[in-house]
Amino acid sequence: MNFILASSNSHKALEFSELFAGELQVLPAPSSIEVDETGTTFEENSFLKARAYFEKYKVPALADDSGLVIEEWPELLGVYSARFAPELATYPEKCHKLLEMINERGLKTRAAHFVCTLCFYISPTEVYFFEGRVHGTIGQGLKGEHGFGYDPVFVPERKENDGLTLAELPEWKNENSHRARAVQSALSFFKESYRHKA
Repeated sequence: MNFILASSNSHKALEFSELFAGELQVLPAPSSIEVDETGTTFEENSFLKARAYFEKYKVPALADDSGLVIEEWPELLGVYSARFAPELATYPEKCHKLLEMINERGLKTRAAHFVCTLCFYISPTEVYFFEGRVHGTIGQGLKGEHGFGYDPVFVPERKENDGLTLAELPEWKNENSHRARAVQSALSFFKESYRHKA
């Protein structure tokens, strides 16, 4: 099966092509479209995007909605992660702002998790969702040159417990990120359980 990716984000398109590794064909959409992400959950927003691309291009669509959740302050980022601090132009600036706000708030714990929800919109009567999460903590500063977004401030839970951020762990992230885990769940379903009715 082929899906078009309901996103204009080049990072996501590249990441998905690597994660699916030919097991499932995910193609860039002919052009991006504006979708009003009015949902209050990752599932709702991924559905809105996938449905919009399906309705425009009349082919199965894949959308994801993802973000960083600060467990003691869930409303700070969450589904609004990409829209946090809109006055700041770059993610390093947003990361610094996030650290400032967390320090000022004086949270008891810096526990956080990344969430990714995938929506596979095959038809109006055939829609599937898969979620992946990575738990960890917010670090004290920005570290690492890899990844994007909030990766430099997020320290994932790992047995090594070495304090490295996602931006310092590109190989680990490829296999264990929230998006990778959602993809793994989706691949297991489509390979083992799904039988498309022609």
